[in-house]
Amino acid sequence: MPIKFPFTKSKKQTLNRTLGLDYDHIPKHVAIIMDGNGRWAKNKGMPRIAGHKEGMSVVKRIVRHASDLGLHVLTLYAFSTENWKRPKNEVDFLMKLPVDFLGTYLPELIERNVQVQTIGDVSLLPPHTRKAINEAIEKTSKNNGLILNFALNYGSRFEMVHAVKEIAEKVEKGDISSDEVNEDLFSSHLYTSDLLEPDLLIRTSGEQRLSNFLLWQLAYSEFWFTEVFWPDFDESHFEKALCDYQNRKRRYGGI
Repeated sequence: MPIKFPFTKSKKQTLNRTLGLDYDHIPKHVAIIMDGNGRWAKNKGMPRIAGHKEGMSVVKRIVRHASDLGLHVLTLYAFSTENWKRPKNEVDFLMKLPVDFLGTYLPELIERNVQVQTIGDVSLLPPHTRKAINEAIEKTSKNNGLILNFALNYGSRFEMVHAVKEIAEKVEKGDISSDEVNEDLFSSHLYTSDLLEPDLLIRTSGEQRLSNFLLWQLAYSEFWFTEVFWPDFDESHFEKALCDYQNRKRRYGGI
């Protein structure tokens, strides 16, 4: 289990205490759909890639804050299986972002005891993207702080179909019986098999849909939506989402 970073007095004083956030009961796993980069850029008369570049700076700040707060897992929806449909120049730029991000930020991630992981079919990513990701995973593999989990070339329906195929093959081979197929077994065949399910999903830019993201894993997660575009999202918005989460009662179908 990842360790939680204890606050120093100076760190506590820098956080937004006016929101009433309980720093001793931070959700363990937060997932974020980082939406609105293109619209943010368009509103400023800039190309879409400028929004993605600015969004990368926000990722750095939110990762730092999540680490300081003691989250166990932060999952970021970085590139979906549907994003390949975007213009080639935009896709090419998006494929360079992990290289730039990890190339400049990896030393700090190592120092902060952050462990980099990915979910999705990364085998289809360009070689330079895979190389940067694999290097980050390898160099942070022994860290036991925040798990920074990037969803890259990720699609939840593909993930679930893949899991069904793996289980069906095991049943056909006689390795397991159909009676053994249950929710736990299914979950063990997902990309997230070693992770806690998200407590909270955040989506920026005003959209209120899941967009094929963690459809199984988000079954009992709390959702938090904001009109703020991802490049304008900051630590105060993040804390507001956590505070709202803490004020909800999770019943899991009970009373």
